[in-house]
Amino acid sequence: MAQSKHIDKVLDSHSDETIANNRLRLKTSINAIQWLAFQACALRGGDESPGSLNRGNFIELIKLLASCNQNVNNVVLENSPGNAQYISPGVQKDKLHIFARKVCATIREEIGDSKFCIIIDEARDESKQEQMFMVLRFIDKHGCVQERFFDLIHISDTCSLTLKIEISSVLSRHNHDVQNLRGQGYDGASNMRGEWNGLQALFLKDCPFVYYIHCLAHRLQLALVSTAKELKVSQVNNIANLIANDHIVTGSGLNKIGTLQRVSNTRWGSHLNSVRSLLCMFDATCEVLEKKHRRGSFFHSW
Repeated sequence: MAQSKHIDKVLDSHSDETIANNRLRLKTSINAIQWLAFQACALRGGDESPGSLNRGNFIELIKLLASCNQNVNNVVLENSPGNAQYISPGVQKDKLHIFARKVCATIREEIGDSKFCIIIDEARDESKQEQMFMVLRFIDKHGCVQERFFDLIHISDTCSLTLKIEISSVLSRHNHDVQNLRGQGYDGASNMRGEWNGLQALFLKDCPFVYYIHCLAHRLQLALVSTAKELKVSQVNNIANLIANDHIVTGSGLNKIGTLQRVSNTRWGSHLNSVRSLLCMFDATCEVLEKKHRRGSFFHSW
């Protein structure tokens, strides 16, 4: 009986130690992922094998924490059980998803039952997969305008109905009432702003107060692009006008670099340019005149 109690005590002690080690290992992993997420750093590395010189930000940060704390060093990476290291890509994604859900819950609590607006845009990632991001705009309890990045959704296509279904699904999943929508901001693409079948029209059918506003950033971009084109055309016309009026000269090759400037009867500044070019090429000019003099072609032409 005494021996049985002794074995139970040893097992309990071993179990407590295992639980403590697992908790410390998990806490270290969570802290590393949280820090990298706040710093907007990638977790994965190109080569995460044990022999790699750089195993990625996440594992390298775990190694750094282990080097600063012996207790951590005793329970992570090579010193941890093979089935409970908490460093696999799947584990990293699971923890990031948990963080994302907590952030969304905090934003949802911040909005409460207030009215809000949605800002939507879509693009393709490096793998050519369509994705859509959602930003919520609202007034907080202090009366200040806030914009919160809320979700990133992979979508099968960018037709207005697909976008409508995905947006409604996200809002419903976080208990947002569509009737509290008071604005929608998109770019000027036809699938977004279409009067009859665009995304904004589909939301207006559900809530008549969801007014559509063409994204101001996109409008600014369009204005800058148009201005740049007009400026380029204006500069070309201006340069052509200057060349035509002999205000500036141009050449088509290296043989055009050294030429005497022609004097204009209407521009007094041309005399200065003519004198400058003569001074710069004085020796060459004298040599040309001497050759013409020896050949007799210079004076015969007068």
